[in-house]
Amino acid sequence: MIEQIPIYRAMVLPSLDVEALIQGRMIVAIPSMFLNIGESFSLYSVGISSNNTVIKTWARCEFCERIYKREELDILSQLTIWKPERFDEILQNRPHFFLAYLRVYHLDKPWEIPAIPNIQEKLGKFAPLPNNISVSEAKPVLSDHIFNQRKQQLENRQPPLHPELEELQSLLLPIANNNPVAQQLEQEIRVCLGWSNEQTTNTLKSDLDWIQIIASLGDRSIEKDEGKNNYQAGTDFENISRKSLDFLGFKLENAYKGGAGGLDLYCSQPYPLVCECKAGKSIPDRAVEELDRIGKRHLEENYLQALRLIIGPGEPTKQLKASLIKSAKISKTSVIKAMTLQKLVELKAKYPGAINLIELKEYLEPGQIDDKINEYIEKVEQEIKLRSHIIQVLKNYLQLSQNESAKVESLHAIYVTSNPPQNLDDRELYNILIELSSPLTGYLGRIKEDDWKKDSFYYLRDLSIN
Repeated sequence: MIEQIPIYRAMVLPSLDVEALIQGRMIVAIPSMFLNIGESFSLYSVGISSNNTVIKTWARCEFCERIYKREELDILSQLTIWKPERFDEILQNRPHFFLAYLRVYHLDKPWEIPAIPNIQEKLGKFAPLPNNISVSEAKPVLSDHIFNQRKQQLENRQPPLHPELEELQSLLLPIANNNPVAQQLEQEIRVCLGWSNEQTTNTLKSDLDWIQIIASLGDRSIEKDEGKNNYQAGTDFENISRKSLDFLGFKLENAYKGGAGGLDLYCSQPYPLVCECKAGKSIPDRAVEELDRIGKRHLEENYLQALRLIIGPGEPTKQLKASLIKSAKISKTSVIKAMTLQKLVELKAKYPGAINLIELKEYLEPGQIDDKINEYIEKVEQEIKLRSHIIQVLKNYLQLSQNESAKVESLHAIYVTSNPPQNLDDRELYNILIELSSPLTGYLGRIKEDDWKKDSFYYLRDLSIN
């Protein structure tokens, strides 16, 4: 059972300070008095114009110190949201100020209280709450490891590890509320910086809801619900197939667009791919012949170099299977279900760099290839799980050893005893670490040396698996 802690007062702080504590951007406050270790209180934000105030968090003092050395102010400014001018203003009126290290926790639910009168006079001080509240440590803003790491950094006056990322985060913050892409990036940067426990999950974003209806549009029985004719149902499926191939990274050419006598889809890059989209309960027997006839008419000799793909809702007929076998060496036509296409697109949406179209080409064999594509999807998912495991091995090792980074040799020794999903030698492990520390992935950081065995790696963020 989670212990309940009674809180009867609030620390009154500027709204920007409280917001930074809630976001994990900093772990300190400037009270008007010295705080004892273990003192607990809620955080009251000044600057909110309302008759009532919503309290979202409580805090416990983990350490408190007096600051009077002016040479420390620059580094403290780098480790907090405060400009040096804030410290200068305080020290004009007194010889020192107090810096309280606060472990902050979210309340189980926000608590609304009447606004405290003359609140500006209580800035940096305690104010009584109208009623006692019971709180718990169930929802910390930062994990134990991250908080202790940040506390040690502050106590030792160590400069920020990633000032450029911190600057980018501060630039993104004002636009994040109205821009989903900026919001996602800002959240990921906070996780990288150790300012947040919230791990991003690889789920489909709201603007990718169309992915969930690829298979259903391939099933022409949807007409019964929407009252669409055969032509409209076919057009809908062709359009979403076009969108799917474009999303996967193929370059589609509009000059050969579908319609009577036209190709449904033609992809020119990264390799020629001719597609026929067949919505309905089954794929007609003549589908291969139609694709060959139309493809040769439009692409001429280029058609012979192109891969051919029929996308349909279900199993091909017996006659079509026979046709595929008979013409396998000539037409080299592959057939996949609409659901298989949807699975590929879902994988791409969750892990944008996961689909390698050159690798996928090896799985586009003649005949029904759903099993082959599912084999490719499983291969990619196993590679992602391997990388997620390596990240966790490094993260756990650094937490236990209290080191900031680890060399390949040390990490490999831990990896082989971690029940790994795949055996790797130290060079194979190093190659994956390089991949994960690329600026384009940003899961790990790398300290480069003159010999690859001397390179060190440090943790930035998790690779979530769902």
